[in-house]
Amino acid sequence: MTVFSATSPRSRGTQTRAHLVPILLSSAAAVSAVALVAYLLWPTWATRGANAPDKLPVSVGGTLFNLPISAIRMKIQRHSGPQERLDLDFLYPSLEPPGAPKHVTAETVDAAMQPIDRIFLSIAAHHDALPPEQRTATIYPRYLDQAATQPEEGLTMRMFRADTPYGSEDLYSAASPALTARCTRDAATPGMCLSERRVGGADLTFRFPRSWLSQWRDLAEAMDRLTAQLRGPKG
Repeated sequence: MTVFSATSPRSRGTQTRAHLVPILLSSAAAVSAVALVAYLLWPTWATRGANAPDKLPVSVGGTLFNLPISAIRMKIQRHSGPQERLDLDFLYPSLEPPGAPKHVTAETVDAAMQPIDRIFLSIAAHHDALPPEQRTATIYPRYLDQAATQPEEGLTMRMFRADTPYGSEDLYSAASPALTARCTRDAATPGMCLSERRVGGADLTFRFPRSWLSQWRDLAEAMDRLTAQLRGPKG
């Protein structure tokens, strides 16, 4: 006996479409997720529209800063409003935001390996951590060698003892203009320095090559000037 299906072609077509709907929705969600990741990871040096602002008002630790957009290193941080941390860099000594990075190929890689020409800056909420000046006055002296040298006029350098947490670093200090910097020593890579200061609810950490300390007065004044430029209106 021949048995005929009670399902009509129209019903089978409806069932097929019903099965396809979840698949299409899942595919659309996956494409959207990939597009979001691609947007966040895409190089950040694309040209902005003519009406786009040059600076962003950003609050870090409740302190307002006006930051050049092109100086913000991470695209995900390029938005106004409260943020926990920001990473920036500026050309030195002009303190201008950097331009678009040059494309490096195998033929130009040697030419691209130039000395560092920029100063790096991180701005982070300090959440009432020990202020940088108190760390310099109360923590670092426990680990410093007693001997001091003066590599440049007005600039004092003391080595951290080898058996301390800062054993491969030196501490530089000056009174006028004020400067404190903790620097690694030159080795396989050039030494780098950290100089910290507190502004309201945020700590600013400058990073720069140790070799720049040969012109330490210009460097200290540049950091003061950059700090003033980035401050928003004081409430």
